[in-house]
Amino acid sequence: MNTDDDWSPSSPRGGVPPLVLVTGPEQILAERAITATIEALRSLTPDVEYIRVDMESYEPGQIGMHCAPSLFGGDKCVVVRGADQAGDEAQADLLAQIERPEPGITLVVAHAGGNRGKKVLDAMKKSGARVLEAPAIKSDREKAEFAQHEFRRARRKATPEAIRALVEAVGKDVRELASACTQLIDDTTGVIDEHVVATYHGGKVEASGFRVADAALAGNAPEALRLLRHALASGVDPVPIVAVLAVQLRQLVKVAGAGRSSSGSLAKALGMAPWQIDRARRALNGWDVEGLGQSIQAVAAADEAVKGGGRDPLYAVERAVLTICANRSGRGR
Repeated sequence: MNTDDDWSPSSPRGGVPPLVLVTGPEQILAERAITATIEALRSLTPDVEYIRVDMESYEPGQIGMHCAPSLFGGDKCVVVRGADQAGDEAQADLLAQIERPEPGITLVVAHAGGNRGKKVLDAMKKSGARVLEAPAIKSDREKAEFAQHEFRRARRKATPEAIRALVEAVGKDVRELASACTQLIDDTTGVIDEHVVATYHGGKVEASGFRVADAALAGNAPEALRLLRHALASGVDPVPIVAVLAVQLRQLVKVAGAGRSSSGSLAKALGMAPWQIDRARRALNGWDVEGLGQSIQAVAAADEAVKGGGRDPLYAVERAVLTICANRSGRGR
């Protein structure tokens, strides 16, 4: 597999081969891979022509027309987006171009995944295309790693607490998370800590389900209810709040049974970030197996209620939060 590390500005055409495949569903990573490819081409050929082709609005013959040599000479970079949505005719046009590439033409194909367009994927790889990955970023751990990378590549230091707060505040959408990182990088100096994040995103952090879960797991019923009501009043859907409660409880169960190995060594095995393991270990104080079990059952009932199985979903969430608080240190039994 070819990667960015293989690029050499001293090699022909900026080190970019005639075929480049960008594969994976994470749009921001795919866009960055395409942008980096075009910039590499322009590093030696500033006037390279950029042409975008979208499979959603594709008309037969477009690829052949755009990939034909220009009457006036010059290089072209033809970027095909949405190859995973390509119909039979579009795929046939792509395959023809892959099999018979034209001199001076760089064909970049973006495929978000799935079985549709697999012949194009296979043909690109068989023809020696450079493959740039854009894997999905879904879990909190993956989002934290993404944020860490954003700060690292800008040569800025961010504390684990700051990254956690940022993921909690804006981590639902990776593009928004990237924008938040850029804002902090551009608008601040020195080490980015949780206080800096709170200055920029305090309202979102305050209203997040993670704050509700933290207070509930600590057994602080007044604070948990205050945060919960504030979140709901701020327009936060109760479904993700319940989901966060469930995730946090499951993490406590996983960490409780994982032994005393280092956070780093457990992170990969448990599918968690090291800071999540440290947080779970701190939160486990005052919990026992029975209390965790009863709390998980209460959250399961709330989950059913907020998804249409109950008459009063907001009351169901409050009841689950109070049950969690009561079960810490056995107070609910």
